[in-house]
Amino acid sequence: MSIKIEDIMVKDVLTVDVSESVLKATKKMNDRKVGSIVAVDRGKPVGILTERDILSKIVVEKRDAEKTMVKEVMSTPLISGKPEMSLEDIIKTMLLKRVKKLPILKDGKLVGIITLFDIVRWSPIAANLLRETCETQEVPQSIKKYVIPID
Repeated sequence: MSIKIEDIMVKDVLTVDVSESVLKATKKMNDRKVGSIVAVDRGKPVGILTERDILSKIVVEKRDAEKTMVKEVMSTPLISGKPEMSLEDIIKTMLLKRVKKLPILKDGKLVGIITLFDIVRWSPIAANLLRETCETQEVPQSIKKYVIPID
């Protein structure tokens, strides 16, 4: 039985416009108690701002979070998945692209997000898939297409 991501992804995804301040984005993240926020430009997902981005690009560099815009420090290009992907392909994508949070897009629109924590909830299945992926370390052709370049 193949588990589809659309069955386990979080559908209520937090977003912020790329022109908003990092401070505003961080407040939204804190209010929802999440570690990332998807950055959108005219409604199109183009990047992701994570706690790591805030620590390494704002705190460590002593930048003003109120004056720094999300687009200046967000992680790009946006690495994403599709709702019909299998759990196996999602795990491979996340491991090989070294991301902990993966926005899910359908026809270019944000429809969900999955995190490593979400995957851990499916641990019996995920453990086997993680072991197989780590053993091969090959980038499957089927997941290369999920990196979205910024226009």
